[in-house]
Amino acid sequence: MGTAPIDMREREALCDLLAELGPDAPTLCEGWDTADLAAHLVLREHFKRGTDEQMAAEKAKGLPALIARLRTGPPPVPWRVPGLRTLMNGLEYFIHHEDVRRANGLGRRPDRPDLDALAWRMTGFAGRRAARRIRPYGLELRPPGGSPRRFGSPGGAVLHGEPTELLLYLSGRRDAAEVRLTGDADAVAALQGADTAV
Repeated sequence: MGTAPIDMREREALCDLLAELGPDAPTLCEGWDTADLAAHLVLREHFKRGTDEQMAAEKAKGLPALIARLRTGPPPVPWRVPGLRTLMNGLEYFIHHEDVRRANGLGRRPDRPDLDALAWRMTGFAGRRAARRIRPYGLELRPPGGSPRRFGSPGGAVLHGEPTELLLYLSGRRDAAEVRLTGDADAVAALQGADTAV
């Protein structure tokens, strides 16, 4: 696994995969190929809004140039500030890495306890947001071998899975996430119909 920060590890792994797959490979982001995703990441880190014109301008530079820019790392502030870097970029790169991996037939990566710990931390935010969107029903997140998290009313929908998979589901990657959904039928239907994407 190495000792590099999560955001740098995920960045490098994603860059390697983008280089391997090329600019036209699919992603889980609707309407985006790998070149679109790389352009989005470059624009995001340089605080540009990502308009259609800006995306087109970045894509026109070519995937190798976008990958080279991503490999240099983000600007120092705020992206490299200790404590903030993992929260701001760790999950961004994890989720987009999975967007590319899973759209191209690569499954879940086991034995990533640091990613699971970070994902579990962030399920607090994602779970609250999802629970608000399915009111009056509640939501429970249940990782294997751990204490569940509950949001809203008891007896609602129950989402089972590894923390990274729960986060992928809650961030809109439902079909790709390896989870199991149980609980009250109306609450389950509400969750399945809710827009929880980020």
